[in-house]
Amino acid sequence: MTVMNMPPERRGGHAARLATAGLLTLAALACSGVAQHVAAAPQALPAGCSGTSVITCHYGVAPGNYDVTVSIGGASAGQTEMWAESRRLMLPATGTAAGAVTTHSFTVNVRQPEGQPTGQGGTGNPGLDLRFTGSGPQVSAVSVKPAAQPLVAYLAGDSTVCDQPAAPYTGWGQMITSSVRPGAVIANYGDSGESSGSFISNSALLPALLAKVKANDPVFIQFGHNDKQTSASAYRNNLTTMISRVRGKGGVPVLVTPPVRRLFDGNRLTSTALHVNGVGVNLPAEMRAVGAAQRVPVIDLTARSKTLVESLGPSASAQLFLRSSVDGVTDNTHFSQYGATRMGGLLLQAVREQNLPLAAHLR
Repeated sequence: MTVMNMPPERRGGHAARLATAGLLTLAALACSGVAQHVAAAPQALPAGCSGTSVITCHYGVAPGNYDVTVSIGGASAGQTEMWAESRRLMLPATGTAAGAVTTHSFTVNVRQPEGQPTGQGGTGNPGLDLRFTGSGPQVSAVSVKPAAQPLVAYLAGDSTVCDQPAAPYTGWGQMITSSVRPGAVIANYGDSGESSGSFISNSALLPALLAKVKANDPVFIQFGHNDKQTSASAYRNNLTTMISRVRGKGGVPVLVTPPVRRLFDGNRLTSTALHVNGVGVNLPAEMRAVGAAQRVPVIDLTARSKTLVESLGPSASAQLFLRSSVDGVTDNTHFSQYGATRMGGLLLQAVREQNLPLAAHLR
């Protein structure tokens, strides 16, 4: 493999030269997956990166999907966590011993805006941004190159799914990224406040998503939180419309019933928590019926999250959501990072159990 040393990217016209070169390697990579002993002298950061307690790296690539390989570790022991773009977790906290380097690979979706498609919470920076945190993060090499036809798993949903721009709010879609092997990638089109109807009509949402879908790409569709006054017929029609349009592009629609809210009556969740809406429509039941009628896989995240939340009980389940004592706000709908991780885990468990297209690409 040819290795090129390059200076930090200028934003703008360099994207075309990147595409032509086909490879951006910013430091020599260690052998993949193998810890190696290195010299005791401190290592300089790769080009494009800066910082100490938090290391940030920016590359001026065009929108698209990119294979990213990083080497972490160095002369001293450290612990490194890697995030991409708008708070998408790529590498959970990973320890390295003094004098050891390990390499890790991912495929990252780059788009603009980089987070929520309507720009809520900010549009981010053009290009690819990586962020390394942890107790003593260490980065010795970064390689970025265009991905060759990865499987793209699209997410269509609301604020419980989306790439939330700022902590403590966290969507489950930005936490499942660390579980996906290189060669597949999550493209999260979730957007705060969207209902099954508004997602269809907004040009930045379903139309923009469909413009990218290729044959066999799975599209996970979760709505319900904001369908508070949606009739049963309208909800069914909206879901059927999304299914039809995804299939029209050759994609594989997957319905996901909405995760529960933390609203208890004694030790059991209320009907509102279980998404019986303001006009009496049991939205998860309607979604399951549409899935059966349309022969579409359904992940019953309502049922799975109900089991989890009720098993923890009214007190301990609070850690899944937002607490004023920890997060500065009380919110029984939106997730903490821990809660989003658990919800994403429930979804991925169902992906594996049902052998959905993404299953073969999970770590």
